[in-house]
Amino acid sequence: MPTTELAIGGMTCAACAARIEKKLNRLDGVEASVNYATEKARVVFPPSLVVADLIATVEQTGYTAATVTAPEPAAAAADPLAAARQRLLVSAALAVPVILLAMVPAWQFESWQWASLTLAAPVVVWGAWPFHRAALRNLRHASASMDTLVSVGTLAAFLWSLYALFLGDAGMPGMRHPFELTVSRGAGADAIYLEVAAGVTVFILAGRYFEARAKRRAGAALRALLELGAKDAAVLAPDGTEHRVPVEQLAVGDRFVVRPGEKIAADGVVLDGTSAVDASMLTGEPVPVDVGPGDAVVGGCVNAAGRLVVRVSRTGADTQLAQMARLVEEAQSGKADVQRLADRIAAVFVPIVIGLAVATLGFWLGSGGSVAAAFTAAVAVLIIACPCALGLATPTALLVGTGRGAQLGILIRGPEVLESTRRVDTVLLDKTGTVTTGRMSVLDVRGHADTLRLAAAVEHASEHPIATAVAAAVPDRPAVSSFSSHAGHGVSGIVEDRTVWVGRPSFLAAQGLTPLDPSVGAPEGAGTVVAVGWDGAVRGLIAVGDTVKPTSAEAVRRMRDLGLRPVLLTGDAEPAARAVAAEVGIDEVIAGVLPAGKLDVVRRLQAEGRVVAMVGDGVNDAAALAQADLGLSMGTGTDAAIEAGDLTLVRGDLTAVPDAIRLSRRTLATIKGNLFWAFAYNLAAVPLAAAGLLNPMIAGGAMALSSAFVVANSLRLRRFH
Repeated sequence: MPTTELAIGGMTCAACAARIEKKLNRLDGVEASVNYATEKARVVFPPSLVVADLIATVEQTGYTAATVTAPEPAAAAADPLAAARQRLLVSAALAVPVILLAMVPAWQFESWQWASLTLAAPVVVWGAWPFHRAALRNLRHASASMDTLVSVGTLAAFLWSLYALFLGDAGMPGMRHPFELTVSRGAGADAIYLEVAAGVTVFILAGRYFEARAKRRAGAALRALLELGAKDAAVLAPDGTEHRVPVEQLAVGDRFVVRPGEKIAADGVVLDGTSAVDASMLTGEPVPVDVGPGDAVVGGCVNAAGRLVVRVSRTGADTQLAQMARLVEEAQSGKADVQRLADRIAAVFVPIVIGLAVATLGFWLGSGGSVAAAFTAAVAVLIIACPCALGLATPTALLVGTGRGAQLGILIRGPEVLESTRRVDTVLLDKTGTVTTGRMSVLDVRGHADTLRLAAAVEHASEHPIATAVAAAVPDRPAVSSFSSHAGHGVSGIVEDRTVWVGRPSFLAAQGLTPLDPSVGAPEGAGTVVAVGWDGAVRGLIAVGDTVKPTSAEAVRRMRDLGLRPVLLTGDAEPAARAVAAEVGIDEVIAGVLPAGKLDVVRRLQAEGRVVAMVGDGVNDAAALAQADLGLSMGTGTDAAIEAGDLTLVRGDLTAVPDAIRLSRRTLATIKGNLFWAFAYNLAAVPLAAAGLLNPMIAGGAMALSSAFVVANSLRLRRFH
């Protein structure tokens, strides 16, 4: 079914998001998820509906909606916080004198109460207008939100103050007003609460502003990804001339030049030149990578050294940078199960709070308290119970955690992945391309001193992977003539007037060459043994094999430190697999497994009660990655493997696996900590407010601080290493 993303306007708390989500999900066949932190809705809908129907449904709920085309880089967008900052600063400048006059009786001059009214009125009317407007909108749709609580609370305090000033005794010259942290039962028509109305407005405006700023900081990693791309490219024409064009005009097959210090404009393959490429913003790996003709490069990386000519292989939305940004945004707009629980609570919390406030009012009036005291206690309940922190607990942690992951080259596909990482106890590691480099190289040479040099000369004319590895081991090779390839057996050629044979030992024996003296010994390494001979005898042996990545042993050690059990899973033969496992410190090996067999191994371990993570990079790993409880795909691997994984590790380094699991667990722990404090705060504070132990202004400050605490706790994830 088609999927769309809508930018939602007018949401002010988690209850708003829950209400929009509920309304959309009532449509036949629609599955919607609304995220308060990202202010977006992800909607899957049947073909019988169009996007305009979804937008109309959101608008009927009292909010705005528009389709999201592509996320804008930060530089292109106007400052969305400017209006909120101006409203906060003006309101604070007017409210501070009102609060000080109320709190310090010694400063209360003749008719100070009228000066307070003059200063407080603009704050309550203009400063709090966003709350009043949202409350009116909610009223029209027979609903309530946090804004309803704030609007009713501040207006109640302000209107009571007007009553006391104009119809009571509070307007009399010489009136003095002591400040108390709790509600006084004797308060009556001589008490004004202008400092409550103005102070609560400023506290909540401040909370909203810092919350919005923190959400932008939390999403900074995604914007940084979007800004990584080059703006233009020097395209190379067939006649060798260069002309600069915007990257949007690049097409697959175009050739472009990248000079030292420039960004690579699009994904492609190096045609000419050698250089070191800094891919740290994509992979989190600080060491530049050497590239030359035939090597793939990724758009957004910086060319650190030489001049490169690159042929475009992917552009626009198909580039790795665009795919990373899309994965990050999809993860940030999703919801974990704990967030869905919080949303359900937030949706019913506001009506419950209003009911509690009415009950508090009734209790105080029924127990002999004054009308003013009853109103004050009820206002404190309304203000302190706002479920803001509850709504921010999960999305902010998810925003920061996934964003930090992207900076480190770890792409978390969705929030449900976080819950999987907590339970994982077994990690299956594919060998080739995951634990090893996936490229053949010379491991050991035995015999005559010229063995490798002469073999490299002959192998240079062959395209076999083993031949390529042997040839690469000797850059300054002698020339070869009369080259012959004997398919499946070996090669031969004349080098320095000698006929040199290279291939299987059995092949050289069939050519009549006498075997190598056994005293020379077999070459070390778990690779393929190649025999080299000339002048009628085998003169040496070369072991060629896949080399282990230098960080693999460290990665396995870190996995064990996390309580994980690593298992090597490979289609290779048992001896080669055992040798690699011993080198990196893995005890358990499952070798000789076909792609379908990898899937069966995952299922068998799951049937034994294990919670399995699978790490792989090839098409043959895709089914096992999808079946595993947690699939980690190496970003250097195939698109099929990357699509099947829950986590994508952009850098082809196995140490990214324990890093990814640690980051996921840390993010989940932060979410749980946030939710605990959000629940505990409301459960503890509401009874205190109802009992009259909290002045409404103190309640407003505490409510703002609870949201600030949750956001600040989430932002600690930015320091994850």
